[in-house]
Amino acid sequence: MHHHAYVWTGPKASFDNEALRRPPHPEPPPAGSKPELIQRYREVAAEFPTVDLPPLETAYWLIKPRSLVRGTWGEAKEAASWLGEQLALYAPRFTSEVQRNTSRPAPLARLVKYAAERLESGADVSLGFYLERPSYLSLAVVTCSPNHSKPELQCPMR
Repeated sequence: MHHHAYVWTGPKASFDNEALRRPPHPEPPPAGSKPELIQRYREVAAEFPTVDLPPLETAYWLIKPRSLVRGTWGEAKEAASWLGEQLALYAPRFTSEVQRNTSRPAPLARLVKYAAERLESGADVSLGFYLERPSYLSLAVVTCSPNHSKPELQCPMR
């Protein structure tokens, strides 16, 4: 078992585009469906695997391009440590004053400890924060080989 890390920042409006954050339905629309429905299905089917938007289900990061992987670790504590580094890096941009206050590291330390425990158990970790301008930060660490929630998904580093 190992862990892959992902980070995304961007406009909140892009993050809110849920159609591109969920995989297409396994079966296309039936013959005779409205042309706009068929076209939309084709767009989502083509774009979901390649778009860098965070998927609604964390495990689906594994089907995204391997260029989006920001780190890989064999140990949960190392992956959680990366999360802590990212939280410290982005904290000055958080819109929440409480989250932005790095003079009180306890809340961030609790998140890192929680992440390490989840990753050690084989679960994924996904965190999100509002940033200034209204932007959004998504951090994820996905357990791989196999992923517990989606064992059929292949490792992106193969």
